[in-house]
Amino acid sequence: MGAYLVRRLLQTVLVMLGVTAITFGAQFLSGDPTLLLLGETKGMTQEQIQAFRHEMGFDRPVLVQYGEWLERAVQGDFGTSLHYRQSNMGLVMERLPATLELTFASLLLALIVSLPLGVLAAIRRNSWIDRIAMLGAMLGQSLPVFWLGIMLILVFGVALKWLPVSGRTGWASLILPAITVGLFSMARNARMIRSSMLEVLGADYVRTARSKGLQERVVVQRHAFRNALIPIVTLIALDFGALLGGAVITEQIFAWPGVGRMVLQAINTKDFPLVQASVTILALTFVLINLATDLLYTALDPRVRLG
Repeated sequence: MGAYLVRRLLQTVLVMLGVTAITFGAQFLSGDPTLLLLGETKGMTQEQIQAFRHEMGFDRPVLVQYGEWLERAVQGDFGTSLHYRQSNMGLVMERLPATLELTFASLLLALIVSLPLGVLAAIRRNSWIDRIAMLGAMLGQSLPVFWLGIMLILVFGVALKWLPVSGRTGWASLILPAITVGLFSMARNARMIRSSMLEVLGADYVRTARSKGLQERVVVQRHAFRNALIPIVTLIALDFGALLGGAVITEQIFAWPGVGRMVLQAINTKDFPLVQASVTILALTFVLINLATDLLYTALDPRVRLG
């Protein structure tokens, strides 16, 4: 267990190095980032341009710049936002709770619906319940996020006036964004849970349990569902990352004050230091969730040998 933990921590470090290297290097893809950040340079002297380049550190080799940025980032210093003139770390941490709130709400909604729906569809295979559930799941996977968000706003916000359509003003304002972000995961998870349950229900030990005269409820709960949880837990961990990144579009549609919306605004204003800080912190959050998920496997199935 200890060796596995050390190995996974080393993998986490390598992943974060890769993420930070790609994020940091993206600003150099179009050439000199100085001209990109300054935009229109008419009216600026060459001395002013060179002074800005020196201030941002662009006059040094790229590897040196990355090393200095990484050294500061490890200490929690991601520099200052070019647009807000505030600490990038402070800006991200100020908006991160809103993004995590939307992500966890979407994930919880997806689980509340998909778990019982997938299990019921597997138990009632080829019944009308199974057909309707899988039809709804296929439809849920087919709807684009931006279209679904707009339709929910038009129906429940504009026409019926039941729910707020923008901002973060309370639990009611969380409903529409959570549905928008979580519907795809809800639909896909229902299909995956059904497949996982069908595979387990056909296993020899489940047939043995039934032959002993155990009630179907006991067979499903004690023997089938727990063993079907392993791939489901993995799927949930991957869902967290997908929801964390997919919230960017939804936050923009519903004016949700999270990190995703701030990243889009930072891209529009060419605030690369803020983009780097946001992407790095979100990636670190996702990697830590995956690490916790791997360690959870031993609690679900002691036969798994992580060491």
